[in-house]
Parts: sequence; C-alpha cells; structure tokens
Amino acid sequence: MRARNIKKCAPDCQQALATKPAGSLIEYLFYIILRGMPLAEDIVTSRYRISSYSVDSVSINETDYQHSLILTAESLHSPWPVTSIQQLSDENLAPIFESKPAVVLLGTGSRQHFPEARIFGLFGEQGIGLEVMDNGALCRTFNILVAEDRAVTAAIILPA
Repeated sequence: MRARNIKKCAPDCQQALATKPAGSLIEYLFYIILRGMPLAEDIVTSRYRISSYSVDSVSINETDYQHSLILTAESLHSPWPVTSIQQLSDENLAPIFESKPAVVLLGTGSRQHFPEARIFGLFGEQGIGLEVMDNGALCRTFNILVAEDRAVTAAIILPA
C-alpha cells in the first residue's frame, strides 16, 4: 500500500496521520499497531534452562559443562559417560528412559549424526519420540519445549 493511499485504510490510520509526531509515518503506524498488542513476560517454572552453548560446552543456569549430560526441566544427570553417537547402549540410555519423557532430543555435537536403527527401536519400544539434531538446535528447541511445559529430555553429547 502506498503512503498516499493510507488515508483510505481506516479511521485509526486517519487519526494517526492527523496526530503524527516527527518521525516516519511507517514508524508511527507500527507504534499504533504495537500499542494495542498486550505483551506478557514468560514465567519459566522449570528448574533448569540452557543459557548458552558452544562447540565443546553447554551452559545451564549460567554454569558451564564440558562433558555429556542428560537434562530435563527438573533434573540434571551429569556427567553422562557418552562422548560419541557410537557409544549409545541400553545401559547408558537407562537414565533417559527413567525420566519417562514424551520426546528425547539427542544432540550429537556440532553436526547431526544419526544413531543405529537399533537405538531408534529402543525408544520406540518405550513409546518415546527421538529427535536427533546438532547441539545448537537441541539447546534452542529444549528451551522452547520446556517453556511450553512439555515432557522433554535433552541428551547432549559433548566431545571428551
């Protein structure tokens, strides 16, 4: 829509044009639109939240970890004795299954690497979804799912 046709758009736009202070018309119209949007702060009720991450570490509640770990909104299992996707076994996946999540996010380092089909089968037998991703994607996804109060577990593999 061209700026000269904006007078035809709506009474609010006409009022905005009549009372517009200095600055661009577009900035003022965004102000009018945003003024009517209610904004609310997210209230995070989880005990654990991923603060930041790098190639070889993850920061949880502002504490840095340089070893693999298992994380839920309410628990932290650290260290987790897995340093590569090939080391996944029934035994070291047991703490994940004990938390009874709806979905597990498996972070495989700086790049996405898929485990053997047998590992997917173990999760399927438990009725748990398994999403495999790089650690950066895991950290972003985990915080979003926790904010939505989803039953999620993050299994983060970091190099030794």
